[in-house]
Amino acid sequence: MGVKPRVAIVTPGSYPIPSGKSSSVENVVKNIGALVGKRVSLWVLGKKTPALPAAEVRNGVRYVRPARSKKRPTYISAVSASIARLRPHIIQVENRPASVLAFKRRHPRREVWLSLHSTTFLSPSRIRPLTLRKALVRADCIIVNSYFLKDYVAKRFPRAAKKIRVNYLGVDTSQFISRWSPQGEMMRMGLLSALGYEQKKILLYVGRLIEKKGVHYLLQAMPAIIERHPDTLLVIVGSADYGVNPITPYVRTLHELGNGMPQHVRFIQYVPHDQVHRWFCLADVAVVPSFAEEAFGLVNVEAMASGVPVIATRAGGMKELIVDGETGFLISQYAVAAAIAEKANQLLDNPELTRQMGEASIRRVSEHFTWDHAARRMADWYYQSAARRNRNYKR
Repeated sequence: MGVKPRVAIVTPGSYPIPSGKSSSVENVVKNIGALVGKRVSLWVLGKKTPALPAAEVRNGVRYVRPARSKKRPTYISAVSASIARLRPHIIQVENRPASVLAFKRRHPRREVWLSLHSTTFLSPSRIRPLTLRKALVRADCIIVNSYFLKDYVAKRFPRAAKKIRVNYLGVDTSQFISRWSPQGEMMRMGLLSALGYEQKKILLYVGRLIEKKGVHYLLQAMPAIIERHPDTLLVIVGSADYGVNPITPYVRTLHELGNGMPQHVRFIQYVPHDQVHRWFCLADVAVVPSFAEEAFGLVNVEAMASGVPVIATRAGGMKELIVDGETGFLISQYAVAAAIAEKANQLLDNPELTRQMGEASIRRVSEHFTWDHAARRMADWYYQSAARRNRNYKR
């Protein structure tokens, strides 16, 4: 197998890991790390909180949470001191391009990889264009989660194009089970009964309640759906931020729209990720109405793994996940509410089509979008890097 790679993954430091109150970045690292750690020497570095120890092994993953001090007052400086002790071959920075330069400066003999999850931290509001250009050029490898994101980076920074690799994200198929399976059907019926949702057709949105996610379009679509299917219930699961439930002006607007249809709309506050699968199991149709250029959209494949067809805007990387007319529907980013209503009614009109698309979704996930697939690709790339390093050392 060759030299065993030593890899340190540096999470952004905004949220603790692992935790029920973290962003999708930490969830991705936790899931891939648990599998990659079986093949490589892996450390995950993250935010120190009073509730979590400075170091621990959990599910085979070694977590390190360095505390800040007067000598090391910043997250980067505290993490850097830990990296100096761990001596990894690769430092992998999660979703913070500026940190690439800091680690390159502090650890010039190590490879520094950048794992990008979205376009958010590529924007001028987050990082100076010159700093971003330097970071992408100096990174030894850039991992992205979709071809959309690869093209986005390569077109803007051609010098970085050759080092970009695509690693699709995944889903835990032992957790997100098919609603059409005996186990899934039993769980679904129990939840419908417990919530008082029996005899309802369930439309589901799961995600943050921020404007670019387009939740207002879904609420605007509801009158046309209710007119044709008066037994429809829209369940909106999420909040404006991870782990908390602030009532922002946008959330207030959504509640006002929902209050006009009190028998047909339910808002469910933030749900930890380890409970999200229960809500997907309830759904007849999932809707992802984002009008932002989302790089991937993990909720799409979580719904698909649950056997639920997805109606999503033709935005960003979502075009790579959903096969239009086969596993769900892709709709234009224009006249979104009308398009949601049309496609939702088409599915609710035809339960057999809903099941057919749901089962096709399950097959697509198993072939392309599991954590096993994602972890295998990452581990292979780490080994390739370690082999190159070993050959160069022998020379």
